[in-house]
Amino acid sequence: MAKAQETAADTAEEPTGGTDEVTGRGPRRIAVLLGVAALAYVLDLLSKIWVVTSLEGHEPIDVFGSYLRLEAVRNAGAAFGFGQGMTIVFTVIAVTVVVVIARIARKLHSVPWAIALGLLLGGAFGNLTDRVFRAPGFLQGHVVDFIAPTHFAVFNLADSAIVCGGVLIVLLSFRGLDPDGTVHKD
Repeated sequence: MAKAQETAADTAEEPTGGTDEVTGRGPRRIAVLLGVAALAYVLDLLSKIWVVTSLEGHEPIDVFGSYLRLEAVRNAGAAFGFGQGMTIVFTVIAVTVVVVIARIARKLHSVPWAIALGLLLGGAFGNLTDRVFRAPGFLQGHVVDFIAPTHFAVFNLADSAIVCGGVLIVLLSFRGLDPDGTVHKD
């Protein structure tokens, strides 16, 4: 009987909040990833609704003098206005990012990686929503951009989330932290 209990305990899943003594990894961090993604997506969506209803068709709003303005712009390209006219390509890339993150999430045991991937996922969904539902049509919609620093491209919160997530991934990679929670020294 004791032997059967030990075997059952050995094959049981990790306790919530604990660490697997064999691998050194804690529980999967999918809830963190999804929470960050949802927050990034909702903030982006709400900001775009505000821009379309309150800013489109009006004069730009100066936030910090001439250094930063809020200005409604429809963008057929990628982040920060690059790649105009390649809307379908960027739609496919966004869908691919979502699929890759879903695959990585199965092995996700790192909170910093969950945050980074959540930012990427939320940003990708934010801009993908525009490409699917905004004019000129399905999978060709133009993204709503509105943050306009002087001498820089106009962007939105989804673009910001994508860039911040990408920078965090680079930093985590330099530190040797993998999505599965292991740390390696090269």
